Amino acid sequence: MREKSADAFRNIGEMAEALGVRTHVLRYWEEQFPMLKPLTRAGGRRLYRPEDVALLLSIHRLLYEEGYTVKGARRFLTEGGAQPAPAQAPTPAPMQSPVAAFDFGPLQAVRDRLASALAAA
Repeated sequence: MREKSADAFRNIGEMAEALGVRTHVLRYWEEQFPMLKPLTRAGGRRLYRPEDVALLLSIHRLLYEEGYTVKGARRFLTEGGAQPAPAQAPTPAPMQSPVAAFDFGPLQAVRDRLASALAAA
């Protein structure tokens, strides 16, 4: 399949695939983010302009990478805190294991005290 130019309009299926979400998620975002207004054609077909694509990428980044709630992301975008997202499909960020960031030192000390108490009993 041929790649579209950056100025080309994208349909809802193409955007859903690029973002890794289902189409109903994009329709929900249209309800929750009033600044997101794709063109609609006959039969309700949505066409996303390049500025809509950039906004969708920003919304996706806020929700999925930065951990914002929908309400928090909407507030962030309406208060002008949005930074332009790259004009390409997002790449998933590597997941950091919560175990790697946890300090096990105090737990190991408790385990050692319990083991010595059991051994003494």
